[in-house]
Amino acid sequence: MGLHYFGTDGIRGRVGDAPMTVEFAVRLASAAATVLAPAGGSVLIGKDTRVSGYLFEAALEAGFVAAGVDVRLIGPLPTPAVAYMTQRTGCDFGVMISASHNPYEDNGIKFFDREGGKLSDATEAAIEAQLAHPPVTVPSQRLGRATRIDDSRTLYQEHCLGTLTKGLRLDGLKLVVDAANGAAYKVAPRVFSDLGADVVPIGCSPNGRNINDGCGSTAPSLLQLTVPGVRADAGLALDGDGDRLIMVDHLGRVMDGDQLLYVIAKARQAAGTLSGPVVGTVMSNLGLEHALARLGIPFLRAKVGDRYVLERLRETGGTIGGETSGHLLCLDRTTTGDGIVSALQVLGVMRQTGASLAELTTGMTKYPQVLLNVAMSRKVDPQTLPAVVEAVAAAEAALADTGRVVLRSSGTQALIRVMVEGEDERQVQTLAERLATVVRVATA
Repeated sequence: MGLHYFGTDGIRGRVGDAPMTVEFAVRLASAAATVLAPAGGSVLIGKDTRVSGYLFEAALEAGFVAAGVDVRLIGPLPTPAVAYMTQRTGCDFGVMISASHNPYEDNGIKFFDREGGKLSDATEAAIEAQLAHPPVTVPSQRLGRATRIDDSRTLYQEHCLGTLTKGLRLDGLKLVVDAANGAAYKVAPRVFSDLGADVVPIGCSPNGRNINDGCGSTAPSLLQLTVPGVRADAGLALDGDGDRLIMVDHLGRVMDGDQLLYVIAKARQAAGTLSGPVVGTVMSNLGLEHALARLGIPFLRAKVGDRYVLERLRETGGTIGGETSGHLLCLDRTTTGDGIVSALQVLGVMRQTGASLAELTTGMTKYPQVLLNVAMSRKVDPQTLPAVVEAVAAAEAALADTGRVVLRSSGTQALIRVMVEGEDERQVQTLAERLATVVRVATA
């Protein structure tokens, strides 16, 4: 049975609408405390720059304190900082208040375990089961306390700096850093500046309402203009909570998660430090798989969602994986996706090789990819529809081994996502449109 509230990355929604309400946040805190710290304990809470962060921070604090859990508040810092600081401070679990790349009207709540990892499905299910009960208030002598950890940014910054190969610096590099007016707005520019880079910050002036607004990893056009405009060596864009990364080369061309994954994996292989396979998702570009194959690097695909990439990495002993969107995992450096740490890995390769970002990505050719969303009147598994199965088989036969077809039901909407990719752009477009038509008719 699926979870009702938890999605692939915590709980998320429009502020004021269920479940993102004050009342629900208090109940959620109480439920989480019961499951994750039943004998009392401590929780670390961070947030991004959304104005509603104040609301949910206060509500969660109240719920945890009432349940007898001590609260450590670190304020606006990236999601991976919460993962790191939870582990470093010895808290029983951590909470990040963020809706990631969504607009400011949305917000969300993510959890980390004491090791800085995402919660298992079973643990999330246990928390959801507890939501059926009213919030707990323990006797006054057992109530929790709330304190702020003032040196959190400095500690996390030092952690990031420590993930760059020892002895490497970024002196002489000019970088444009776009923090999406989000959680990394202070720490990201300072990390790269401390390593000697000449930093040009954009998207680093949050006002509570401009997070991800025309900036960050989901809107890189300003970064693409700025990098060549100021003659920078590269640009990097994070999302609102700092766990995603895309980069821009000196010509203003976007390098997505697949291309950055290729750069990191190839460098790890050259250094003799790559272990296990590289893990992407069903949506990772076929060009990445082929480029890694030419290097003799095994490549596996997981379901969409960085938590599923993490699961496959743990199952196979791999350390490098990620998504096209820029959720990259370098488990030899940190426990979760971290945009700043991922950027340092790529910049470190640039430094070690003397090559530009453009040069480092030449070994991978992205195949044309068309993604079409087909609305349905009801949710249905496309693999159960004979006409769709037949159309997919025909498309795969036409592509042979030069392309892929992926049909995926949306986890949140009545949509089927039709993705076709291959070497021939015109063929890919034609097949995608033909397949989308068949899906539309079959699900009418």
